[in-house]
Amino acid sequence: MLRDPTMDAVTLLALKREHLKRLTNQKGAAGERAVLGANAHFIPRPTGKALANLLTVLAETGVRIKRTSFDAIALPEPMIVDYFDTEQLRKIVDLMTFIEIKTANQGRVRADFSGYFFAFTEGEIEAAEALGNRHKVMLNNNLTGETLLSSVPELLVRARSTTWQLSIQL
Repeated sequence: MLRDPTMDAVTLLALKREHLKRLTNQKGAAGERAVLGANAHFIPRPTGKALANLLTVLAETGVRIKRTSFDAIALPEPMIVDYFDTEQLRKIVDLMTFIEIKTANQGRVRADFSGYFFAFTEGEIEAAEALGNRHKVMLNNNLTGETLLSSVPELLVRARSTTWQLSIQL
């Protein structure tokens, strides 16, 4: 990015933050695609009406989660899921494990994932609470290919520190 000499520091900082946000989202999405490609038993999160159908059927069981609170679904055995067949969804929804994927690209992350810093969204925490043992977190080290399937409670127990933050959209 070429710097305009008349641009004030606040504007420059805002532009750099916006650039970093786009870059982070692109790398995160690429990492999620890599994890999905490497795990044949993971089904990508459906989109559009298919996702709406899944969330509706899930809500019928008393579980309400946000559409962005998971990245993939795991089933105990390979099967084709027709998200437009709500009867099939009702039969298999209790077999589904909802997976949140977190990817690391930093050299400081060790084999046991110590040194890995990441955040959970409010939706991910709420999904973990609502789904219990049917919600998992897949940590993936993009540099080494190592993975760890865990849960929000297990990861919070392992945390060396937690920093809570509040995000606000006006």
